Amino acid sequence: MFDAIGTPSLPAPWVTLTRMVTTEPDWTRWPRPRPTAAEQRTDRLVALVVLAGAMIVIVLVNSVGAFAFGAAPSLVEQLLWGAALSLPLAVRRRYPLAVVIVVSVAFIVAQWRQLGDNTTPSVALFLAVYTVGAWERNRVVARWSRAGVILVMCAWLGVAFYEAFRGPRPDFSDAAGPLDPFVAALMLNLVINIVYFVTAYLFGNMAWLSARRQAELEYRAAQLRRSQEQNTRGAIVAERLRIARDLHDVVAHHVSVMGVQAGAARRVLDKDPDLAREALRTVEETARSAIGELRGLLGVLRAEDAEPVETTHGASPGLEQLDELVTNARAAGLEVTHGVYGEPRPVPESVALSAYRVVQEALTNVVKHAGARNAEVRVRYLDNALEVEVTDDGRGPLGAGAGGFGLVGMRERVAVHGGELDAGPRRDIGYRVRANLPALDQRVES
Repeated sequence: MFDAIGTPSLPAPWVTLTRMVTTEPDWTRWPRPRPTAAEQRTDRLVALVVLAGAMIVIVLVNSVGAFAFGAAPSLVEQLLWGAALSLPLAVRRRYPLAVVIVVSVAFIVAQWRQLGDNTTPSVALFLAVYTVGAWERNRVVARWSRAGVILVMCAWLGVAFYEAFRGPRPDFSDAAGPLDPFVAALMLNLVINIVYFVTAYLFGNMAWLSARRQAELEYRAAQLRRSQEQNTRGAIVAERLRIARDLHDVVAHHVSVMGVQAGAARRVLDKDPDLAREALRTVEETARSAIGELRGLLGVLRAEDAEPVETTHGASPGLEQLDELVTNARAAGLEVTHGVYGEPRPVPESVALSAYRVVQEALTNVVKHAGARNAEVRVRYLDNALEVEVTDDGRGPLGAGAGGFGLVGMRERVAVHGGELDAGPRRDIGYRVRANLPALDQRVES
């Protein structure tokens, strides 16, 4: 069902199913929610107001003697009929169909008994017919029940016309119109009744449609809020993944190089102090580079959205810094060759950064896990893409790819650009990582 403000609540089976298949609800079958406690208090207040009006009008009519039908039962009976017509309105929105039936029957019987007042019963009947149109959840029942009440009232009006034809004619001595006064009186009565019932019918439909439109607007507003929340959560998750990738790339590579160099320095410290000193110098430089990149990353995280970020490590690394990666890998004891194929050209900065990180991660994994002696880094400039490839002669597969975040981070970086990553053992020996990144020639675009 829909809750008190028109938005869907979980208990309704069709709404739950709608949410499961993520389709738009069938608003033609919208079940209006039950009246709230405040609305039911309003109904009771309306019933008391109508009852008070009926009592007052009945007393005045009887005091004046201006009865609607020329005669009337006792005052006590008239007051009881006024109560019978008014009090059911206290539950008109909870039980609209039952109320319209009770009020319609009481209306006909009260007229048959020639109740002195006809105004208050007409108000009660109008509210009952209107409420069925506005609140009855079964729209087929709402339509045909009102049609039935109107037909019965028309039949009762026909009986009244028939009795009027049979009875004595009223005195129309003051009539001055072109029509027969008696016929004109009947036509006036007919027009008033048509306007009365059509208005009650149409107003009920309008109230139902208005409530349904309000529920639909609130439903779509809730959908929009949920969509915005999902987008926000997705953006947060994407940012966390980006930060995790950057931290992994910066920390893993530099710490790996520092660990290898520190181990080499420890082994040759007594035998070859110069070589140990060179290894420690590499550790020092790598540590400084890692600190610089970490400071830059922390600066990005701490900066406000509208503030420019001033980093201490310069621009983001790109293809020009691949030589540094190769040099660091060589310093770690790995024989690395670096080749560039095709005509070098500018590529988007984000693509260059992703290519750099892929090579960085691949070389880090070779140094840490592959047990390789040789590796090769190839950069290929294709027509509409940039391809980077790292191969080695180690034992493969890369240990980080089996249980760490290395390959996952590489795949995520490549996927951002709509590229492809191929990582796996080579046919003969070793391992290969190849990334294909779409990168249009910027010189042609400009």
